[in-house]
Amino acid sequence: MAPVSKADKKTAADAAAWMFNVVTSVGIIIVNKALMATYGYSFATTLTGLHFAFTTLMTIVLRCLGYIQPSHLPFTELLRFILFANFSIVGMNVSLMWNSVGFYQIAKLSMIPVSCLLEMVLDKIRYSRDTKLSIGLVLVGVGVCTVTDVSVNSKGFLAAFVAVWSTSLQQYYVHYLQRKYSLSSFNLLGHTAPAQAATLLVVGPFLDYWLTEKRVDMYDYNLVSVLFITLSCTIAIGTNLSQFICIGRFTAVSFQVLGHMKTILVLVMGFFFFGREGLNLHVVIGMVIAVLGMIWYGNASSKPGGKERRNYSLPTTRQQKLGAASDSDDNEDKA
Repeated sequence: MAPVSKADKKTAADAAAWMFNVVTSVGIIIVNKALMATYGYSFATTLTGLHFAFTTLMTIVLRCLGYIQPSHLPFTELLRFILFANFSIVGMNVSLMWNSVGFYQIAKLSMIPVSCLLEMVLDKIRYSRDTKLSIGLVLVGVGVCTVTDVSVNSKGFLAAFVAVWSTSLQQYYVHYLQRKYSLSSFNLLGHTAPAQAATLLVVGPFLDYWLTEKRVDMYDYNLVSVLFITLSCTIAIGTNLSQFICIGRFTAVSFQVLGHMKTILVLVMGFFFFGREGLNLHVVIGMVIAVLGMIWYGNASSKPGGKERRNYSLPTTRQQKLGAASDSDDNEDKA
């Protein structure tokens, strides 16, 4: 039997990372939908804080077992990341409350061009014509699937604007920090999860009360609802970890584009598990267009000149200017 090449191993690892993210993301959406719709637990921000608390416990256990090695992340970088990440979570929740579902979906779709802009401006990345067209096809397909009623107001637009830019910056920063400080996904989570858990568990109850006019401490906790909360938090460990793994291996743009496969899967599973009234030719056509766009994107971005990861080491631009471009890995260690 011929030995497995490095390229084959990388392809298998990439596929496993995507599958890990898709399975955990779809799973947590289904569990959270049941938790909120069936059991009335509408405290989304507090629940996210619990997610990061469970993730923090996971990183502590792994550190004690020796799977996470000591690493350094400057406090200013951590603070900047936490601001982006928490504004993303709060912004998305407020945007969903203040906007129609249609405009909320449009805002989510706009994260792809915003992520492209960030990489073009900050990393000087260039996209081929086919890569740009494939991204556009994905946007059209997902838009056809998900965008229905569209209405917007000034405060809703502001919330969506904050959500889109903070989410795009947070995802860009995941990739940037891993490259600049040579952090693994576990290391980065070990730095960021405790801070996010602490801030969201403090702010979450107040924000949720403002959004829902319900107090999290007055919720009627019972065995089944607590089990669903625990299940949601357990799956969230995999969701948080797989997001960092995928963005670290690829880029925020690729994560956004191919990540819309999760949107398609959620729609399909919703039709099967929660009723088929939404399944029509209009939605099916949108799904087909989106999937074709994702396939085209994967092919176009992998060709020479069309792959945004060709400047993968661009976070080390400052070191390259110092005259050591020939050894970017050493430069990153000195950063």
